[in-house]
Amino acid sequence: MNRSQPLVLGIESSCDETGVGIVRGTTLLTNTVSSSMDEHVRFGGVIPEIASRAHLDAFVPTLQEALDDAGVALDDVDALAVTSGPGLAGALMVGVCAAKALAVATGKPLYAINHLVAHVGVGLLDGGPGTAAATGAGAAPRLPENLGALLVSGGHTEILRINSITDDVVLLGSTIDDAAGEAFDKVARILGLGYPGGPAIDKAAREGNPKAIRFPRGLTQPKYMGTAEEPGRHRYDWSFSGLKTAVARCVEQFEARGEEVPVADIAAAFQEAVVDVVSAKAVLACREQGIHDVLLGGGVAANSRLRELTGQRCASAGIRLHVPPLGLCTDNGAMVAALGAQLVMAGVAPSGIKFAPDSSLPVTSVSLGA
Repeated sequence: MNRSQPLVLGIESSCDETGVGIVRGTTLLTNTVSSSMDEHVRFGGVIPEIASRAHLDAFVPTLQEALDDAGVALDDVDALAVTSGPGLAGALMVGVCAAKALAVATGKPLYAINHLVAHVGVGLLDGGPGTAAATGAGAAPRLPENLGALLVSGGHTEILRINSITDDVVLLGSTIDDAAGEAFDKVARILGLGYPGGPAIDKAAREGNPKAIRFPRGLTQPKYMGTAEEPGRHRYDWSFSGLKTAVARCVEQFEARGEEVPVADIAAAFQEAVVDVVSAKAVLACREQGIHDVLLGGGVAANSRLRELTGQRCASAGIRLHVPPLGLCTDNGAMVAALGAQLVMAGVAPSGIKFAPDSSLPVTSVSLGA
């Protein structure tokens, strides 16, 4: 096996995207994704059974397309990597079983990796914060020291400290109920904007006034925040369920009065409440934890206002913000392959084929051992 520039094939199936990515070391060769999102639109959210069946249908064609696009054969691959969690149990099972079948058929080592940490690993691909292009000509690819990661998606909202991408990830704060992306979907449904909610609200908010309505910012009261010397229990945590309820009550009040619901204003005010508290708490955690670089990842990283406000606040705090290309922020196989390559280069032992997918795998578990 080539441990300095391993050719790794990554498989992602944690939700509604079937992703196959191939990297050579830190060079991205292909990122092929098949999404079943259109099949979930009429339900207003992802239906696990539909997603699992869609993965079954899409996997082989997606794999073949990825291999063709990269110009490699399965025999050329040094190692396989697959998302083992967290995610939807049935969807994970499809990807894991496919990866195990490939490992048995080819004799290639298999790495079972954490979906969330993979969102950080994508920053090591060419052009990311950890590549030679970012660290200086001739420099070995590596992530910056004192790196944090802000992951904002449909299932997760978390701030992490990355001491080592391969074996030392620390959870600093997370949502205690809805994820930000989940809140976007639910509020979009309330406002009649359809699914997925993130892009729909982002678009509607451009026509609205974010100051028209003041929605609550969860877990920002002094009893939750505490102080830097005596931090409260939820100093770096988020909560979006109360915000979602506040939007629902606001809409009900307009309808009860027989007034037209100001959809654009509500969308703008809701979006502002989310990005305000997400960016504020993330920057607070970075400042107090001595983090100088932060990577923004996850599907909600596509939100224009989140990128804008987080960028402004990071700049004011002297923190460098890194945002991967949008196609690498959402779930994809390239990020799985990227983290798999890091594990190979670090000499981490493969997972074998006896592991089971874990829908609630903690972010502190980077990969599963044999």
